[in-house]
Amino acid sequence: MNKAMPTPAAVLAIWTLIVLIWMARTRFAHLARAGLGAKDATPGMRGCDLEGRVPPDVMWKSHNYSHLLEQPTLFYAVCLMLALPNSGLIDVALGWAYVVLRVVHSLWQCTVNTIPTRIRLFALSTLTLLALAVRAFYLSVI
Repeated sequence: MNKAMPTPAAVLAIWTLIVLIWMARTRFAHLARAGLGAKDATPGMRGCDLEGRVPPDVMWKSHNYSHLLEQPTLFYAVCLMLALPNSGLIDVALGWAYVVLRVVHSLWQCTVNTIPTRIRLFALSTLTLLALAVRAFYLSVI
């Protein structure tokens, strides 16, 4: 088993939890400044119900947290497949490249959030994930 391959996945999982904390701190700070609390929530209210009620830069963290729970789920599965004995340094390097691109994407979306750069970062990370998936397929059939 290639023990280096799951490490990028573990780092991305930790990053996802960091973004969750960032989102919660930003959201709760805004609500506190606005004088709102749990008593003001309607039954069944969810974080997405704040859309349009709080400033966009507060919601950017929530949007990014959701994104980190979407495509990266494929990344986690591919990393597990590549942890098999045939994977090597190329796979680990691609894994780290994916994580770095996702972290940069998160930081960009949660702070600046201009779309052209976000699209480029997303496209680069998607191409990296595609390369990982193709490698996983190739290594599973040889």
